[in-house]
This record gives sequence, C-alpha cells and structure tokens, in this order.
Amino acid sequence: MRQRGFTLIELMITVAIIGLLAMGVAPLAKVGIQRAKETELRSSLREIRSAIDAYKDAAESGRIKKDVDKSGYPPTLEVLAAGVEDTKSPDHAKMIYFLRRIPRDPMNPDGTLPPEKTWGLRSYASPPDSPQSGEDVYDVYSQSPRVGLDGTPYRTW
Repeated sequence: MRQRGFTLIELMITVAIIGLLAMGVAPLAKVGIQRAKETELRSSLREIRSAIDAYKDAAESGRIKKDVDKSGYPPTLEVLAAGVEDTKSPDHAKMIYFLRRIPRDPMNPDGTLPPEKTWGLRSYASPPDSPQSGEDVYDVYSQSPRVGLDGTPYRTW
C-alpha cells in the first residue's frame, strides 16, 4: 500500500519559491509605506498652510486684533488650534478656530514630541532660501533630511 503526501524535496522547493516571492514583495511594501507617508505630509502641509492663510485673511479683515507693526500672521502654530477672539463679535465671546488639531509631521521619527514641535517654522521676515523662525509663522516645512520618491528633499515641499 502506497502512502500519499509530499516528499522532503517538494516541500523544500515550495518553501524556496515562497521565500523568493517574499523577497520581491518586501521592497514594494517599503515603497508603499513611504508613498503613504508622503501623501500624509502633503495633506498636513496643505492643511496648516490653509489655516495660516485663513488667519492672515481674518487679521486683514479686522476679525482678529492685529498690531500695526505686526505682519498679521499667527505668532505660533498653537494659536491656530487654540483659537482667537473674534473682534467683530458684539460681546467678544466668540472664538475663531482655524484647525481642530495641529497635524504631526509624518516624516519626523520622534514620537515623543508634541505635533507643533515636529515642524520647522519660517517667519515672514526670513528669506525663502534660509527659513528661520521668528515673531510669526509664515510657513511650515518638514525638518526631515530625507528625500522623497520624486527626488526632492522633504524640506522643500
């Protein structure tokens, strides 16, 4: 009577083929993860920059108290989520919120930092080729030294 089953050689060949296929899938998974993080970075940058622009528009239209010698941009990122007093509200009790929460920079590896500390800040007074923080927040950028899939550094996005 003959027993049915696989021989040791057949099992070894099957495991070797599965191993080769897994080696081919691993780089694709890595690229997929990086692409997802880049999509999240683009979305976060767009969200924060839109909030900064909305704050500036509110300051220019007189809804936010703005000093004459100031640029009209928010002093910190936290102000965008914490809200500011609406000066056009009759009793000044109404607040204007620009963000529900500050998104985290997905390219920043330090998970212990609060979200507002993961971004690089550019002041209105700083030059575009050398962003530096200052009295206000004119723009944000990723502090990651890495390069994206398209070949541009994340700092320049």
